[in-house]
Amino acid sequence: MSEARAAIFEGPGRAFAFGRFPYPVLGPGEALVAVSLATLCGSDLHTVEGRRVEPTPSILGHEGVGRVAALGEGRDPALLGRRVTWSLADSCGGCQPCVEWDLPQKCRSLFKYGHAPLASGSGLNGCYATHLVVRAGTAVIPLPDEITDAMAAPANCALATMCAAVELTPEPGGTAVLQGGGLLGLYGCALLRHRGWNRVLVVESRQERLAWIRAFGGEPVPASLSGTIPEGSVDVVLETAGDPGVVPEGIRMIRPGGTYVWVGMVHPQSALNLTGESVIRKCLSIRGMHNYAPRHLEMAVEFLASQAAKLPWSTLISPPFPLEQLDAAFDLARTGKWPRVAVAPLASSGGDVSES
Repeated sequence: MSEARAAIFEGPGRAFAFGRFPYPVLGPGEALVAVSLATLCGSDLHTVEGRRVEPTPSILGHEGVGRVAALGEGRDPALLGRRVTWSLADSCGGCQPCVEWDLPQKCRSLFKYGHAPLASGSGLNGCYATHLVVRAGTAVIPLPDEITDAMAAPANCALATMCAAVELTPEPGGTAVLQGGGLLGLYGCALLRHRGWNRVLVVESRQERLAWIRAFGGEPVPASLSGTIPEGSVDVVLETAGDPGVVPEGIRMIRPGGTYVWVGMVHPQSALNLTGESVIRKCLSIRGMHNYAPRHLEMAVEFLASQAAKLPWSTLISPPFPLEQLDAAFDLARTGKWPRVAVAPLASSGGDVSES
């Protein structure tokens, strides 16, 4: 196979189109990755449904895993043929956010996979394709054998983001609360327990998620009973629901001097109904975390490797759809039956992840 096949997003309400792209000539530091598995992030669902605006036409998808098929000059030759994950953002490494502020995900020339038009670079910018071109400023992390493709695919978004969020929390010891038991919340459960928190409560409204919460170390609290968590009784709260309506309840729960980390409300419909007084009188620390730095992806891979046999990772990801059934994959994602729905781009396209 000398060309890539990709699902092309042409706008909300439209079925995916499919196109073929010749393998590009790689520039310095670039890599061509054959995508073995990709997962559907909630942000992709928002884009497809028109709640989030992205350029069109484009190739969506930023959660993926694959094997390095070709390298541009300057990339480590040891990566060729390796199974890898990569950071969802490409950064310049030289601007103030990259160098001084420790926020490469806010680079002044930031590029994000799955969020770019076909006219940008090679066009192979998203994971809903047999191949993706990894740019020169993107961290590429080899994967050990104990991390399966299904475990690795969402790591470069949800898990790495939660590694960054948990890094903002105080020293562990008491009680933490996660507001939301989707994939962010489940990863948060596992990370907080691994870090040493005594109790991790997870407030969740969907009954089918409660068993997952228990399996990943959390204590589920039905959303209707969140008021039973005593006022001022928890040390840290992480918002992972994407719902601004949970914020006043989160502030009620936190003890004076506690920490509140916002992760899920990455959308315009996130106006808050709270008073400054409620924050000031409790002397709270409030932090937002959007995406992550490369070190957080390294942390995510190390965490998965250490916990590979200890947690039921395989239950989080659906059986994969072929790329040609991407519309059906999004239909399944809308049901919420799985924390992540998967597609296997090479499965029906005649590709081989070892091709170069």
